[in-house]
Amino acid sequence: MTIAPVPMTAVAPRVSLLGPWSQRSASLISGAGLTGMAILMPAGYYGAIVPLVVPGDDVATAHNIAASPIVYLVGLVAIAVVIALDAVVSVAWYWLFRSVNPRVSAVAAWLRVVYSIVFAVAAAQLMVAFVQRDEPVRAVEALDAFNAMWLSSLGLFGVHLIVIGYLAIRAAFVAPIFGVLLVMSGIGYIVDAVGVVFDLQLPVAFGSFGFVGEVAIIVWLFVRGRRLTG
Repeated sequence: MTIAPVPMTAVAPRVSLLGPWSQRSASLISGAGLTGMAILMPAGYYGAIVPLVVPGDDVATAHNIAASPIVYLVGLVAIAVVIALDAVVSVAWYWLFRSVNPRVSAVAAWLRVVYSIVFAVAAAQLMVAFVQRDEPVRAVEALDAFNAMWLSSLGLFGVHLIVIGYLAIRAAFVAPIFGVLLVMSGIGYIVDAVGVVFDLQLPVAFGSFGFVGEVAIIVWLFVRGRRLTG
């Protein structure tokens, strides 16, 4: 008895990190990624790096970095992980909202990818500050460069959130309020970025108010998103 060869079409396809993902998988992966980012960014930057900075005192700032290299580098690693998670979330949200409008979803994904690249370039300045810690003026200039580049790039992130908010409003599987909150978050980030670019000295960080929308969507992704079957 001869055994017929197995046709190539019967071989299981390889699973790609870029998809296709089910909406349920995309929801859970993006929820996990956003949760990790919400923890790591405050802990890494505001918890580890910012406390080492002494406003108006370059020498003291450089001394603090030199005296706490492990703390500083842990903060830098946390930021690097956040950047990687940003890329993962961009792919996950593409698959989550692809059924609403594939082209607009792709635009949203690429906006976040570009933002992640700019964020990575900005974060490289933090490494420059560490390497230049023996030269206080250059170290602080690098820290200032990071802040300027990162805060400015948040305008691009804000545009991304507005596009995602639009998709969420149109999606049948998401309550419109979540889309509205994301749009408001995006507008807040754009206002902050404009304030940084034009040195407007805004009294408050409007993006911080919009954080409510980002937290709300994380809850939805875990609670409701896991029930999606698409």
